[in-house]
Amino acid sequence: MPGLARSDSLDRVNRSDRRALIVDDSAAFCAAATRLLESAGVTVVGTASTTAAALRSAEENCPDLILVDIDLGAESGFDVVEALLAASAPPRPDVILVSTHDEDDFADLVESSSAIGFLPKFGLSADAIIALSSRDRGTW
Repeated sequence: MPGLARSDSLDRVNRSDRRALIVDDSAAFCAAATRLLESAGVTVVGTASTTAAALRSAEENCPDLILVDIDLGAESGFDVVEALLAASAPPRPDVILVSTHDEDDFADLVESSSAIGFLPKFGLSADAIIALSSRDRGTW
C-alpha cells in the first residue's frame, strides 16, 4: 500500500522485543503493514483474516499489538476486538482498529469498543501506533 509511511523516529524506541498480529482480509494490506512494522523493529508473528484464525494466532503467539480491520468481509472488526481481548490473559495486547473508511464513519463504535483507538490505513506509521499505545501504557 503506497499510503503506509515509514516512521522518521524509528531509532528513538527499541521495539525489537515487540510482537504484532495483523487481522485483515486484504493480503496486500497485511504485506504492507508487515513491511512497515518490521522496518520499525517489530516482529510480525502472524496474520489472520477471520475471528477464529485471529484467536488461534493470538493464543499461540502472544502479541503485544494487534491491528484489526473494521471491515472483515462477513465479520465485524469490532466483534473481533472484543473476542481477542476477552480471550487474552493479562497483560492484554494493545488492539488498534484500522480502516480505509474515515474515522468519523465509525467514531461512536470505536469509542465504545475495547480497542485503544483507530488509525486510517493510509496513515499507518510506527509513530502513529506508538502515539496511540503510549496513551495507555507508557512508551511502547
